[in-house]
Amino acid sequence: MKNIHNLSAVELGRAYRAGSLSPVEVTRALIAHVQRWEPHLSATWAFEPEQALTMARQSEQRWQRGQPLGALDGVPITLKENIATRGHAMPVGTAATVLKPYADDAPPAARLREAGTVLLSKTTMPDYGMLSSGLSSFHGITRNPWDLGKAPGGSSSGAGAAAAAGYGPLHLGTDIGGSVRLPAGWCGVVGFKPSNGRVPIQPPFIGRVAGPLTRTVADTALMMAVLSQPDARDTMSLPHEALDWLADTGDQAPEPSRVLRGLKVGLWTDAGWGMPVDADVMAAIQAVARQLQAAGADIVELPSFATPDMADGINRFWRLRSYLDIQALSGEQRQRVLPFIRAWVADAEGYSAAVAYQSFAQIGAMREATVAACQPFDVVLSPVAPGSAFPADWAMPTNDPQRAMDHIGFTLPFNMSEQPAISVPCGFTTQGLPIGVQIAGRRHDDLGVLRVARAFERLRDSATPARDWPLPPG
Repeated sequence: MKNIHNLSAVELGRAYRAGSLSPVEVTRALIAHVQRWEPHLSATWAFEPEQALTMARQSEQRWQRGQPLGALDGVPITLKENIATRGHAMPVGTAATVLKPYADDAPPAARLREAGTVLLSKTTMPDYGMLSSGLSSFHGITRNPWDLGKAPGGSSSGAGAAAAAGYGPLHLGTDIGGSVRLPAGWCGVVGFKPSNGRVPIQPPFIGRVAGPLTRTVADTALMMAVLSQPDARDTMSLPHEALDWLADTGDQAPEPSRVLRGLKVGLWTDAGWGMPVDADVMAAIQAVARQLQAAGADIVELPSFATPDMADGINRFWRLRSYLDIQALSGEQRQRVLPFIRAWVADAEGYSAAVAYQSFAQIGAMREATVAACQPFDVVLSPVAPGSAFPADWAMPTNDPQRAMDHIGFTLPFNMSEQPAISVPCGFTTQGLPIGVQIAGRRHDDLGVLRVARAFERLRDSATPARDWPLPPG
């Protein structure tokens, strides 16, 4: 079968059940595909073909016995390198890290291993996950498959690039301010930030989640059915709910009009701070709103609700946290951290206890403002980012440590408010770069977000011919 790298997890499961493909055949094809791409993308860490083939052979035997471990048995995956896996070190993107292998899988890795998935590779991230690009003092530069001169976004940079390049159907990233949704938007794939605590993670932190990057909403739902299983190691996790993740996301999903008719949708196009929205992005988001409205949704303008003071406070708090982490390193290690990161944290040296407390308090202020603003709506529609992909060797869209957060005005609030939010491809710029639309829901309404995302995906696919996925040069 040609173009195995373009098959979804849903399609692979069908092929395994029918016996028309085997996990070994698929893994071999993907290894070859990754090897063609990697000299250009640099999206992988701990890429171990032989170990992947061993896992694929074990899965193949289970399928032959008629005893697969579930719908994802034998499906290749990648994991962001800050998600611990047994036997692998965790550089967290920086050359300052002392590499030591982990003894245990983190909760998301454990669930996926139990489901029989094939770990094809870990994926890259920038230093400490504190950049929205693929620039790393450890990994080098990860690039965007749509344009190798552009960044894939971050901090799940390798995951976004791998999803767009076809390194298998399922990729897992982490997101504390947009780190799943930004690379999804800039790489033209689906990226889901679940409700905080929906996917157990270790270590947990305010706003931090693990979420899928895939090419389809159905594959995201398939992955969430596994990732959302409970794990007591996450002390901030939600009580486990037996949600039917697949009911309204696959081939049997209701017609879009049934999902969207009467739905109250907030259209949010002014973040209230940060970079202005580019014309191409604004046009794409407005077009999505018109599509949803034509299918029966009630579109209502949502005024800006976050403020520069909220953003500045969270920026100061994150600077202080990172400053303390970097100060704990030896002098030699500190010099290995990217200069952009060192410049970003430098101001925190003089912060008083009062500044630290006041800065932390802005997390709560943004949380309250976001929840209140979204409460009248079933979902909120917005850009993922104000602009498209930027140069690959830049740290941020501004490339300015003093304006490091100016591009996350639409993503950060939903981390602070713990609301689910998804990026879905919705078009391209005049230069041919992907644009993502963000769909956010009320707190804990993960299924509602996926239902609307799948409805829009179907509207989009019926109205616009799909573009071919990028292929490796030559």
